[in-house]
Amino acid sequence: MADENTPVEENQVSEDDMAAAMAEDPIQPSGENLELEEMEKKDPLANIPVSPDGSEAGLEAIYDIPVTVAAVLGTSKMHIHQLLKLGRGAVVELDRKVGEAIDIYVNDRLVARGEIVIVEDKLGVTMTEIVKSNN
Repeated sequence: MADENTPVEENQVSEDDMAAAMAEDPIQPSGENLELEEMEKKDPLANIPVSPDGSEAGLEAIYDIPVTVAAVLGTSKMHIHQLLKLGRGAVVELDRKVGEAIDIYVNDRLVARGEIVIVEDKLGVTMTEIVKSNN
């Protein structure tokens, strides 16, 4: 241990200073690592490497994972006795207006809004807005 009268060079840190710093905050991430951790929390896909052709490298492993996509035209709440009275030709009023954007869910999470389109003889959805998640 250094004597109090022993001179300390400018770039040298005394043992007392080091002990005091460790006592204050023994595990203190550097600002650079903290920023990287915060970025990863906000956008976990931000650090995916991109191959020279512009596609994400390494994503091939997840391409075959099935997801459920739902396009919700609207919703309605009713009592069970009302539901049981429904029959062929019944009209259920939804909470949306004609022409209003529909919600697009992936695995029960709202990801986008869009419009209904007709593709040949089938219905489809065109995404008009990507919804940012709050997580």
